[in-house]
Amino acid sequence: MLVKYRKDYEKVAMGLLSFVPEFKELTHLKTEMQWYQATDDHQLLLWRQADGDFSGIIGIEIGSDFILVHHDSLSPEERTADNQQQMLDELAALYPTKRIMGTLDMAPIIGEWERKRDKQRSNTADYD
Repeated sequence: MLVKYRKDYEKVAMGLLSFVPEFKELTHLKTEMQWYQATDDHQLLLWRQADGDFSGIIGIEIGSDFILVHHDSLSPEERTADNQQQMLDELAALYPTKRIMGTLDMAPIIGEWERKRDKQRSNTADYD
């Protein structure tokens, strides 16, 4: 389940973002946190499985007809392709009328997610 960032989630959010290599340095991490808090178009969404604590985070920018994914990060014990795919599925469900896109760093991950989703849809359509 994706949950919109709130100030009382700050330590958890910073901890999850610190798994992103470019945010290992505290000053970069703090700058990024400020960027997400500067406008409603920039959002951090924390992710947790139904029975657990927050174990992932995704940073997005909301456009008129798209969602641009800047970062995603999962805690080491939850870092699987399936969990990453689930986070993106939930993001798409939150914004069903918008196209999910990625930055240059995120584009391969988004592309793989789209291919898997398209394959699942075509397999489902075969049964209809």
